Amino acid sequence: MRWKLLRRRLTISAPRVAVRNAMPWPLRWVLAAVVLGFCAAISLWAFELGKSLAGLDTGSKEELSRLRAEVDQLRQERAKAQSVLNTSGSLLTTERAAQERLAAQVRQLEAENRALRDDLGFFEKLMPASGNTLAIRALQAEVLGGAQLKWQVLVIQPVRNAPEFRGQLQLTMAGTLDGKPWSMDLPGGAQDLRFRQYRRLEGMVDLPEQAVVQNVSARVVEGSATRAVQSIRLGV
Repeated sequence: MRWKLLRRRLTISAPRVAVRNAMPWPLRWVLAAVVLGFCAAISLWAFELGKSLAGLDTGSKEELSRLRAEVDQLRQERAKAQSVLNTSGSLLTTERAAQERLAAQVRQLEAENRALRDDLGFFEKLMPASGNTLAIRALQAEVLGGAQLKWQVLVIQPVRNAPEFRGQLQLTMAGTLDGKPWSMDLPGGAQDLRFRQYRRLEGMVDLPEQAVVQNVSARVVEGSATRAVQSIRLGV
C-alpha cells in the first residue's frame, strides 16, 4: 500500500501541486520600479561619463559661451542702430519745423515789403506843393468786385510849424447807374478833418447794383470855403 502511494506521487499520474510565492504583488511593483530606476541612473551616469571622456561637454560650454557673447554684441549693435534712428528722426522733425518757421518768416517779410513799398509810394507825395498851404495828395480809388469802392486820401500842409487845420473831407463818386448819369457822396456825409502836418484817410463804400464808377472827387473845406480839390478818373 505504501508502495502504491509512493509510486503514484512519483509518476505522471501523481496529483498536480501549485507553487505560490509568498511576496504580495504591490511589493513586486515597488521592487521592479527600484530596479528600473537604478538601471536608469547607471545609464545616465555612463552617458555623462562618456561625454566627459570624449570632451563633448567642454566644447558645448565653449560654444554656448561664444553664442551668448555674439547675442550680447548683436543686442548692443541693435541698440546703437535704434539710437541713431531716433536721433535721425528728431533731426528731421527739427529741420522740418525750422523750414516751416523760415517759410512763415519769408511770407511775413514779403508782406511787410509790400506794405513798405505802398507806404513809400504814398509818402513820396508828401513833397511840398509850391504855392499852396494845403493840398490833397495821393487820392486813390479802386472798385473791388463791382460792389465796393476802396478809397484813400492824403491831405498835407507843406509848411513848417503849420497851424492846426480843422475842416471836413467831402468825397463824391460819379458815373452811371443802369445806363443813366449817377453820383453819390460818402455815406454819413463829410468826414471831420483835423491835423497839423498831414492826415491820411481811407475807407470802403458799398456801391449800388449796376453802378459804374467813372470819377472820384475829393474836396477839403473849412467852414464854407473850399481849400483843396482833386479828382481822378477810373477806367471804364
